[in-house]
Amino acid sequence: MGSKMRRSKLEMYVDILNVLAHRGPLKLTHIMYKTNVNCNVLTDYLDFLIKQGLVEKRTITKMRIVFAITQRGINALKYFHELTQALPIIEETRSQPTMLYPQTNRLSKLTH
Repeated sequence: MGSKMRRSKLEMYVDILNVLAHRGPLKLTHIMYKTNVNCNVLTDYLDFLIKQGLVEKRTITKMRIVFAITQRGINALKYFHELTQALPIIEETRSQPTMLYPQTNRLSKLTH
């Protein structure tokens, strides 16, 4: 059992966009290594990001296909970073798990 928390779909999409923004355009295998996502899952995620217009598939030669972040993808990434700075929810919930259910204390007082 690894202690690393499982990433949400959103976190995976953001990781892929981050890698492409900073290191791209990249081949599928390179994205795989940098994001630590297996090939089948990554293909699904890339398909979704392409459908959303956040990533584009570029054919350089028959044997070389790369994926690149689009301007829309860069904008989405920027908005995501602004949102996480305005609302640091992820860090808050991880560092204070007792705050997730504050109403349980009130319930225990009523039942005792």
